[in-house]
Amino acid sequence: MEPAAICPAPYLPSLATIEDIVDETPDIKTFRVAFVEQELREKFTYRPGQFAEVSVFGRGEATFDIASSPSVLRGALEFTVKRVGKVTEALHELNPGDVIGVRGPYGNWWPAEDWQGKNLIFIGGGVGLPPLRTLLNEVLHESNRQNYGEITVIYGARSPADLVYKRELRLWEQRDDVEFHVTVDAGDETWTGNVGFVPQLLEQVNPSPDNAVALTVGPPIMIKFVLAALKQMGFSDEQIFTSLENRMKCGVGKCGRCNVGPYYVCLHGPVFSFAQIKELPQDF
Repeated sequence: MEPAAICPAPYLPSLATIEDIVDETPDIKTFRVAFVEQELREKFTYRPGQFAEVSVFGRGEATFDIASSPSVLRGALEFTVKRVGKVTEALHELNPGDVIGVRGPYGNWWPAEDWQGKNLIFIGGGVGLPPLRTLLNEVLHESNRQNYGEITVIYGARSPADLVYKRELRLWEQRDDVEFHVTVDAGDETWTGNVGFVPQLLEQVNPSPDNAVALTVGPPIMIKFVLAALKQMGFSDEQIFTSLENRMKCGVGKCGRCNVGPYYVCLHGPVFSFAQIKELPQDF
């Protein structure tokens, strides 16, 4: 498997223009950006699951998963950003037409080539959906869909207002080739869907581990109970994958901030099987 193309210099961000901003929730926005340099816009490639470093000049730099899919969105990238700190606050203050810095792509990716012919189960919570969305839209693309078996999506958030990608959720639900389930921790007067936590919904759906791979990204407490439910259903550690974001900074394995056991999350991840994670220190 050949690595995806990378920006010209590992520490030098390339200029990118914000083309569009979607307000996903009160504190989450999706930014669509395109490189200013036309050649880079045409040649930049990445794999679903990789991440990039995004900088707001004068405010800092932060790590974000690439939320778009290469087969679906060409010539641009999407990042879904929750407002939680200095850099994300600065991003949320920007508008279409503003210029930011992007360097990458970094890290490994979902090994989807190894999963051809298998059933895929996507299990996401809150803002954990973006690193799943990139692969989900890739395998659902008309050029790829025939390579995979059944597709199941299980997604939840704290409230209806906290669900991201609301338009895409409706589109996934309408597809005949997707088994789609969504839940919220607490509904409101307009909500008519499931109410409850993601692990509970997973237990109700009860997907089979036969010829299947489960991908889960979300809050640590959700993942803990999702893992317990999957194990109860008969999934092995080798059949369960997740994407980590913790402590990444430089993106190229030099600063050491994301070092855990034998791994640098930015180099050996962010995608890991649970068989790999089980070998890491217990406080990880």
